[in-house]
Amino acid sequence: MLAPLLVAALLWPLLLAVRVLLRALIAPERPRAHLDWLWISAPAPALLLALLSAEGSLWLEAWLFGGHWALDEQRRLLLTFTALLWGLSGWYARGYLAGEQTRALAGDQESRSRLLRFALFWPLTLCGNLLLLVAEDIASFYLGFALMTFAAFPLVIHTGTRAARTGGLAYLVMAVLGEGVLLAGLLWAAGSGSALTLSELRTTLATADAGVWMGLLLWLGFGVKAGVIGLHLWLALAHPVAPTPASAVLSGVMIKAGLVGWLSTLPLGMTGVDGSFRELGLAMFWAGLLGAFAAALWGVAQPKPKAVLAYSSVSQMGMITALVALGLLQPDSWPAVGALVVLFAAHHGLTKGALFLGVGISERAPPWPTWLLWSLLTLPALSLSGALGSGLITKWGAKTALDTAGEKTVAFWLSLAAAGTTALMVRALWRQWLERSQANAANGPSLAPMPMAWLLSVLAALGLPFWAGWLTGERAGGDAWPPLSALPALLWPLGLGLLLSCILGWSLRRVAPWLSQRLPAGDLWWPLAAAGRWLGRLIHGLLRRLAAWQAAWVAWWVAREHDGATGLDALTSAEGWLRRQLPVLLLAVAVGLAAVLLLSAKSTPLWPWPVGWPPW
Repeated sequence: MLAPLLVAALLWPLLLAVRVLLRALIAPERPRAHLDWLWISAPAPALLLALLSAEGSLWLEAWLFGGHWALDEQRRLLLTFTALLWGLSGWYARGYLAGEQTRALAGDQESRSRLLRFALFWPLTLCGNLLLLVAEDIASFYLGFALMTFAAFPLVIHTGTRAARTGGLAYLVMAVLGEGVLLAGLLWAAGSGSALTLSELRTTLATADAGVWMGLLLWLGFGVKAGVIGLHLWLALAHPVAPTPASAVLSGVMIKAGLVGWLSTLPLGMTGVDGSFRELGLAMFWAGLLGAFAAALWGVAQPKPKAVLAYSSVSQMGMITALVALGLLQPDSWPAVGALVVLFAAHHGLTKGALFLGVGISERAPPWPTWLLWSLLTLPALSLSGALGSGLITKWGAKTALDTAGEKTVAFWLSLAAAGTTALMVRALWRQWLERSQANAANGPSLAPMPMAWLLSVLAALGLPFWAGWLTGERAGGDAWPPLSALPALLWPLGLGLLLSCILGWSLRRVAPWLSQRLPAGDLWWPLAAAGRWLGRLIHGLLRRLAAWQAAWVAWWVAREHDGATGLDALTSAEGWLRRQLPVLLLAVAVGLAAVLLLSAKSTPLWPWPVGWPPW
């Protein structure tokens, strides 16, 4: 069953994309509802693959350099939550874009073009995401990563607004830089060890003389997607401007592609590697902690809920980065920490997807009681803060694993970062409350898929410990849940975060209300963009000056050429004059020579005189 489901999981989204394209080419003027139930089913084979198939691999000799696709316990969990969130977000998109689809069916060309682009690139992005999860050979992995990255660009700029174009530009610039660094690292490592699979690539990094430099390139290349501090510039600009279902998959699953890249290529948990990898691990660890705290401090000042959630993703990925670094710093503890990292990724992916989908629910609220709606909106926020559900399980697992590894200090810093997560959740919910709007009767039927898809995403996120335990063959109860005596040590960051939220909220309203305008989403992007514009103007000025110097130099040589031509004309005229006056000139020359001889004769005797002669 593995082989047909594996092929179907990757082929079905491609076929749906081809279907959208063919329908647009064959009958471009015919109105079509592109976001139908068949389109929504794009991740269904992948979900069946993760739930029904056993572990195994598939070899394809004719694929690229020899395809090797595999499914193991780690990939099953990643594939399950990825396909689940893609499916729920696609169903959500059917309601979210219902108004645009209605306008497209009515003949609005702009809406039809945007909807066609969304319907085409959504399954293409999904196909790339799924391919990189199951790929074991390097070529398939990079193909999936690149396809996912660049096919998502039209989703970011879907609305076509100025903010969307800015977010799309930031996304594209950072994507190109990241792909360049990543490709350099992959080619260097693969070429050094003649590696064709990711397992061989990890062995090459562990044994090569320059393995740490290859690892650095791979960490930075994947770090762009994972939102490593300094490489995160695109997240807070791209995620808020994309349509809400696209924001959910961008922040929920696509950002995890960077993590999957680290887990697949870096020599995590391998003993006997070059000692330089410890320095790389330290750099990863401190970059992770810095990102966790800096993103929280910047995010709590953002006025837009989706921008707050984007910075929360940077903060959460900073915590995951710090945990991944332990695979290089303490290889012996990696089996336990590595399993925790995968669970953390699944928890964050589903919970953050539910939070982003909840923003659309608060903007287009269904006719539910207010207390019920906002209680449900609060549940995933509490889970991400580590107070219940998968968040509480993940926090307890992290504390247990770090205590066992002797890293209680790391556990404390991560708990402190969790207080920042709580502050971000409070800020996001507060801004959603301020920007809420009541749904009217006309919007009710078209919005019907949205609440159901969102509720299922909340249930999937909260119930992750149960179905993930079933998926991996482990029990959800027992030691997975913390004892009551451990709750104070786990929940103090929640109280601290609430206290910080009150202080920061009061400060933003009373002391520094201008702060949210002074701390725009995108942080480092704006000074870098300003520096880029200044550099562009400087280069443009230098080029203009060089062009002026070139023009002056060419004009000077043209003038010299003109002077030379004028001189040649004068010489030509002089030649004609000399030709006409030649007899006179020859006569004058002869007379002159004669005069010279005569003068010479007067001063010099023509014959010798006798001595004493003449006598006088």
